[in-house]
Amino acid sequence: MAADVLEVRNLGQIAHARIEFGDLTVLVGPQAAGKSLLLQTWKLGLDSGEIVSALRDAGTSLEDKNELLDAYFGEGMSTAWVGKTRVSINGRPLRPEKLLRAKRAKGRVFFVPAHRALLITEGWPAPFMRLKADTPAVARLFSQSLYDRFTGKQAGDLFPVERRLKQGVRTLIDNAVFHGGTVRLEKAGLQTRLQLGYGKTQLPFMTWTAGQREFTPLLLGLYRVLPERSRRKDEDIEWVIIEEPEMGLHPQALTAVMALVLDLLWRGYRVVLSTHSPVVLDVVFAIQSLRDKKQGARRLREAFGLPAGAENARFISEALHKSTRTYALEFDEELRVHSRDISSLDPGADDATTSGWGGLTDFSGRFGKAISDAVNEEDS
Repeated sequence: MAADVLEVRNLGQIAHARIEFGDLTVLVGPQAAGKSLLLQTWKLGLDSGEIVSALRDAGTSLEDKNELLDAYFGEGMSTAWVGKTRVSINGRPLRPEKLLRAKRAKGRVFFVPAHRALLITEGWPAPFMRLKADTPAVARLFSQSLYDRFTGKQAGDLFPVERRLKQGVRTLIDNAVFHGGTVRLEKAGLQTRLQLGYGKTQLPFMTWTAGQREFTPLLLGLYRVLPERSRRKDEDIEWVIIEEPEMGLHPQALTAVMALVLDLLWRGYRVVLSTHSPVVLDVVFAIQSLRDKKQGARRLREAFGLPAGAENARFISEALHKSTRTYALEFDEELRVHSRDISSLDPGADDATTSGWGGLTDFSGRFGKAISDAVNEEDS
């Protein structure tokens, strides 16, 4: 099969980036390096029909390419697409003016944005048309998916729910995030809102911990692509993109999120992550390192803290057969961004970007070196 490739030149701060996607692809890099811009561009290329129809249904004017770019990426972002901008999706040029004629279609990419918690106000998400034009369309679409779920379920438990997620993964989530609590939609008077219950105590959304407020919209959004076990996947969706899965989360909770990612791979989705957390790359490196080991699946399962059993063995083993790709986005001396393939994640690589996992490990290493140097100076 031909590789899925996104290539971008002269888009915003990005001088040149080429991303060849695997089954699991991870983008790393400092703030403002263009990770979100690349991921949103990939969805724009694959889902122009869904995007254009959603914007027009919400009453958005799309008379020219600049209006489309502002409406999709957020107001003012059309200035990032200049005369020298070149974008290709699987070798085909992406031209915004042609996307204006895109026919209505279902989306192939389910996009979980970084600012997901901000989309829930007082325990309730806003529909697409209620969010302002300065909100990127990927966030508006995600909010709409939550809104559809909430309005379609007037009340009841959302987590934990039998036959929703694998038992081992549910336990990881509960131990890391909710600690015996029950997430539910609770009707109070004329309103229905998210609440977290501990026995008779019912906590409204804004009283939850920051991690719980960040994790819950991520989990409920992923319910769209994690249907009950009678169905393995949503047949319309091929890709799942999650920006910064670590937002507000302890490493234990992020490990539970990565178990969900492996479940997505088992179900047949292509998964793309952007991250600032070395924990994400710890998992990717483990997958690569254990792939050819006789007891690799067992060791990976144990690293996640999952019990033995056929259900856990199946999706963990499947992850070891999936292709993984990792790219770092780096600023040059002129503050222009270039991509670098660091997929080996080899800690012994001569290339510092690869050995330092795109900067995610070498910064902590600097403090260790400072301590070591100071101790050696004292001893000499």
